[in-house]
Amino acid sequence: MRRLRNWLLFSLIVLIWGSNWSVMKSALYFVGPFNLVFQRFLISSLALSPLLVALREKVPRDRETLVKLLLLSLINAFGIISTNTGLVYEKSSIGAVLTYTQPLFVFCLAVLFLKEKSKLSRLLGILIGFSGVLILYLRGDLSITNFSYPSLLLIVGAFTWAVTIVYYKKLLSHVNPVVTNIFQLSVGAIILSALSIPIEGFSFPINETYILLVLYMSLASSSLAMTLWVFLLREEEATVLSTTSFIVPAVALIFGWFFLGENLELNSLLGFILIMTGVYLVNKT
Repeated sequence: MRRLRNWLLFSLIVLIWGSNWSVMKSALYFVGPFNLVFQRFLISSLALSPLLVALREKVPRDRETLVKLLLLSLINAFGIISTNTGLVYEKSSIGAVLTYTQPLFVFCLAVLFLKEKSKLSRLLGILIGFSGVLILYLRGDLSITNFSYPSLLLIVGAFTWAVTIVYYKKLLSHVNPVVTNIFQLSVGAIILSALSIPIEGFSFPINETYILLVLYMSLASSSLAMTLWVFLLREEEATVLSTTSFIVPAVALIFGWFFLGENLELNSLLGFILIMTGVYLVNKT
């Protein structure tokens, strides 16, 4: 029963995060990336903050846990800044591929720090799933000929995402997921405000379409889906959950095809098959 519940929750995350790629692409027509992420974090933290009243008994009081939460939030904010800066200057296809090197980093860190299983079949599943992401996004061009500074930033962002996963699992899994997410979003909003305003200036278009887009990103993707992600991270192995997230970019392609008219090629089918094979192998072991 617990396994079924977690798969249903993960399916909801996949639908939200998969559709969110199209939403973000549309929202970037209105504002710059730093403004967008800052507004997303700010609205999300404000939306979740009333829950702190209901969860006040679950908010940690000891200094050690609060310091660990602050450090997690700082690492998370640094990773998001690194990823979004890289995406400004790099092709979206390479951005997606480099961002989803995250499960490879999680596998190494989880074996080292969480003592998770390091079976060859599990590593094979991760590599097969990642190859599926490569085929989905790079299509026939599987080479990154000009490895640049933005590419490095994207890899740093992926590694940082992996660090937050293992860090939370190792040190903070006893903290309520909603409380954890509020900390991450609030600290992230403060840091991003200090960067977005000097770099891009503050811009919030009074446009119905933009408002709906940023509300979806904030309430569905950051508030709901991220809280569910943290909850599942408490329940599942870090390697299994991170590798299963390969499904997100596959679903994102479908939403991009349906809503933005992006092309789906025959290679996409092979990519889907490889991703699902990899996910199966990792969950099976």
